Formats: sequence, C-alpha cells, structure tokens
Amino acid sequence: MRLTRVLRPIIAAGLMLLIYFGAVLLWPGEAVAANQINQVPQAANPADEQKYRETYEKATVLEVQNIEPPKTDNLDSEIVEQNIKVQVLTGQFTGKEINVVNNLSGAAGIDIDIKPGDQVVLFFSLKAEADGQESIESVHLADRVRSPALGWLLLLFTGLILIIGRVQGLKALLGLGATALGIYFVLLPGLMAGKNVLPLTIMVLVGVTMVTMVFVAGFTSKALAATLGTLGGLIIAGLLAYSFGELAHLSGLSTEEERMLLYIDNVKIDMQGLLFSGILIGAVGAIMDVAMSVASTISEVKKADPARKTIQLFDAGMNVGRDIMGTMANTLILAYTGSALPLMLLFIAYKMEPVRILNWEMIATEIVRALVGSIALFVCIPITALIAGWLSNRAKPAEVESVKNKLPLDWK
Repeated sequence: MRLTRVLRPIIAAGLMLLIYFGAVLLWPGEAVAANQINQVPQAANPADEQKYRETYEKATVLEVQNIEPPKTDNLDSEIVEQNIKVQVLTGQFTGKEINVVNNLSGAAGIDIDIKPGDQVVLFFSLKAEADGQESIESVHLADRVRSPALGWLLLLFTGLILIIGRVQGLKALLGLGATALGIYFVLLPGLMAGKNVLPLTIMVLVGVTMVTMVFVAGFTSKALAATLGTLGGLIIAGLLAYSFGELAHLSGLSTEEERMLLYIDNVKIDMQGLLFSGILIGAVGAIMDVAMSVASTISEVKKADPARKTIQLFDAGMNVGRDIMGTMANTLILAYTGSALPLMLLFIAYKMEPVRILNWEMIATEIVRALVGSIALFVCIPITALIAGWLSNRAKPAEVESVKNKLPLDWK
C-alpha cells in the first residue's frame, strides 16, 4: 500500500509528460526553428548592434531631490524633474550608487512618485568595452518593485492551503504546479512554434486535468468520472467557441496586446485560435471544480447506500449539480465583469448606445467567453453524473456487501 502511494505521483507525472510532449512534438504545425523565435532583425552593421545589451535590475532609493522647472506662461505644461540617487541591489553593479532622473508630468497612472527607502526597477543600456567589460551607457527608472508583496501573498496562499487542506492541500498544490508547467513549458512554446492552437490547447488541458484529478483523488472511479466529465465540457466549449466565434466574426485582435503579436518577427500565430484557446483556459478551472464535486457526491452517496442503482446515483448527482450551476455561472460572469469594470464605467460616462456596446468586438468577445464557459459547465454536470453513477455500480456484489457490513446499523 505504501509503495502504491509513492508510485502514484510518479505515474501521474509520467502521464503528464507523455501527453505534453506528444501534443507539442507530434501535432502538425508550421514549425519555427528555436533559434529563429524572437530573433532581432540584423542591423546594417552587426558589429555595432552587438556592442549594446539591455537589462533590468532592482535598486533602493537613497535620496530624492526635486529640481524646480523653468517658469512658463502655461503652468499646465510644467514637468517636475527629480534627481534620484539609488543603490543597485542586483546584477553586476550591485552596491553601486547611481543618479537617475525621474520626470513627473502630473499624469495619473504614468508618473512614478517615489520617496527614500522605496525599491525601484531600473532599465540599463550596457555597452561592451574592448576589454570585455560592460559600462553603463544609460539608465532609466522603469517601475516600482512589487515582487516582494506578491511573494508574501503567495506564501499566505500556500500556508493556508496546507494548514486547512493538509494532505489534500498538498495535492492541490501539486495539481496547480502541473498546470503551470503545462502552460509555461508546453502550451506557450507550442504556440510560438506555430502549432494548431485549439487542438494543442485541448490536449494540454486534458493532460492537466488528468494529473490534477489523480493528485486529488488518486486512481479511483471518482477521478476517472471527473476527468471524463471535464473532457466532455472542454469539447463542448471548444465547439461552441469556434462556432459562435465565427458567427460573431471575432478576429482575436480586439486588444493592443493581441495586435502586438502580429509584429513579432519569425512568429506566426493564429489569433482567432488564440482567442478560442483563452476561452477554454478560462473555463477549465470551473469545469474541473464542478465535475469533481458531482463525482465526489455520487461516490459518498454510494458509500452511504451501496444498494443505490445507477439512475438513483445519477439523480443525486444532478440534484447537487443543479445547486452548483447557479453559483458557478455567477462565478464566471462576475469574474469577467470584474475585469471589465473600468470599461463599463466608461460606457456610462460617455452614454454609449447599446447598439455600439454589443457590437464592439472587445465586448462581444467577453460575452462569448462568459457564456461559452457557463454552457460547458452546465453540460459537464449530466456527463459526470452519468459516468460516475455507472462506474460506481461496476463494483462486484461481494465488494458492495463488504462495504455495507461496515456501515452503522441505521444506514443499512
């Protein structure tokens, strides 16, 4: 038994690797050589191009000195200039004190207003010297340092999930790690290499789902039912995203970030497929949650009453699924609404007409994203309930009687 428990995560990791590598290496696409991705076009004089290097480093603000702007008739155009003394914290210039100029234009959201003791990110342009060393050609203030706050929040998240969830919390973290690895090391490189976006995304998400379910529930019928239910929801989501994306003429180019991808040298990405991929990724978490909840409920009902038939277990799963539907649909809709809240306020402020709002591609994209995810969530409930009910009744009669004999007298 102990050996089996030790082998479970190893086998799960093996399944994940097989699916991931199979998805990336075997699926056809317009392959791009690794050394060509993000390759910068050659300058007229390559030797001059190689003399410079750009990097970002952290620094602590030591002093801030305001420089009075020159007097002008138009006071609104005045820019406050700050001379900032910083000490570099990372990189080859660690410990070095540098003076940086910070311009404050009065524009909210653009200016970086800092004080002594703050940590900032510096942008260095470095020049290669004849002796092989690098000197600072220029340095600019790029942003504040925010990573420590994110680190503390991540530590709080990890601590709570381990304290409250214990072993199950650890399994949840392993599943989360598998998801991050799958997206970062498989999905993104596959997209950059020109693979077909939608099939690749489904393959990776299926692999992520399998590993997550195995970590959470082990090699059980409950995990199998939840995995198959999630797969059914993903297939439905993919078909709906593609069909209604075409009907609504969604191009996948509604945001600035999406349009920027068109100008990356030697990289060709199907932007419409990327849109559909994002819809699936945004929905799969909620689909997995619902599928596992339904499968787990049916498993517990079967333990409490081993005599229950498949149709009765299906009804029990559907009753729980119907209660989940309302809250989970709200979860998806509210998540997308929250991200678009500033945009919605702009609509009200500028009194935009509904015909303009509903036909704007950015809004239509978010509506399709929310509704497709919700429909896929609804569909996975009966799929999971039917599979979980059928699998629960695959146990041999002797095994059912054995479980029943272990129950309290008032449960028999």
